[in-house]
Amino acid sequence: MKRPQMKIFITVLLLACATIAGCSGNAGKTEKTGEKEATSTTETEEKTGTLELTEDQMQTVGIETGLVGQRNLTSVVKANGQLAVPPQNKADISLLSGGTIGKISVLEGQQVRRGQLLATINNQDMIKIQQDYLTAKNSLIYVQQEFDRQSQLKEAGAGTGKSYQSAAATLNTEQARITAYESQLRQLGIAPGRINNGNIVSSFPVVSPINGTVGNITANLGAFVQPGTSIMEVVDNSSIHCDLTVFEKDLMRVKVGQKVNFQLTNQDNQNIIGVINGINKSFTNESKGVIVHAVIHNAQNKNLIPGMYVTALISTGSELTPAVPVDAVVRAEGKSFIFVVAGQEKDTEGKVQFKFKKAEVITGVAELGYVQIKPVDELSPDTKVVLKGAFYLQSKATGGGEEE
Repeated sequence: MKRPQMKIFITVLLLACATIAGCSGNAGKTEKTGEKEATSTTETEEKTGTLELTEDQMQTVGIETGLVGQRNLTSVVKANGQLAVPPQNKADISLLSGGTIGKISVLEGQQVRRGQLLATINNQDMIKIQQDYLTAKNSLIYVQQEFDRQSQLKEAGAGTGKSYQSAAATLNTEQARITAYESQLRQLGIAPGRINNGNIVSSFPVVSPINGTVGNITANLGAFVQPGTSIMEVVDNSSIHCDLTVFEKDLMRVKVGQKVNFQLTNQDNQNIIGVINGINKSFTNESKGVIVHAVIHNAQNKNLIPGMYVTALISTGSELTPAVPVDAVVRAEGKSFIFVVAGQEKDTEGKVQFKFKKAEVITGVAELGYVQIKPVDELSPDTKVVLKGAFYLQSKATGGGEEE
């Protein structure tokens, strides 16, 4: 090949290589630019919290939008409280007379009946009470005979009125003393008729005044107990009720007879139904709270114990309130949200892009598939929200809906 032709061939070859290298570089730049744009779009969505979907995508996943409606839902007052029993259903077992515990006949948690023996108290002073009672009984025989004799003399006109009056006064005094002794013995659980037969005892029984369950036993065998000291308690849970604290701002809405739904705070939120049966007329403390009493209708088989904490919803009637379908509300990080339509625009292909943004709300009562909402940040009346398909948007917002 001649030299001029060789130069031309080399020049053409170099131009061809440069062209190929340029095309390859442009392709790489285009590919990197596309990746950068996609990454930029994702980062923008994460930073602004805005999601974008086309109309076709919304129809595919079943997203529906509309205005927040007004629903006639039950209005409630939320209150906290705890379970309690009426005073007549709780007994502190205390002693009228001191003594040493000779026997304890029950265990904690045991079911007892009214009149059942709980413990036996030894007291030597009881011997003197019984002795005085028997002395008064014997003295009454002589006093009664003297009164009868003075009565006969008075009827015969042989006696004096003064002697008759003295005998009558002595008889009344002895009868009153015997009645007092018998009452004292009965309070100690000792039958006076038993003592009349000469059966003097040095101990007295302690019996249960109500049906119920034995609570905390505070005394031990052989311990000396002072008069008035409680040695155990008996609680009857059959009439357990709830004491709720209602604050001043809600007090005018609460009335006797209103239905109450309870949830046991520490018992897997068991649902209990009751009704208001009493409202105190004084504040309990500086918090301006009033105690409201509610009876429980389905307390059986719930293993309810006084002192359990409850959360209650008191139904105060129905009212129009902003509400959305239950499926329109999603939860994340312990908060409730809805998705609002933040705007729309057309892309380069002429398709409409809808923008969605989360808005935090406070939920209220749920009824008939709708839930009451109160936006944390006020929304305009014409703001459209997602009524159906909110879970898809929540999944897309957390990165779970990209493949879909």
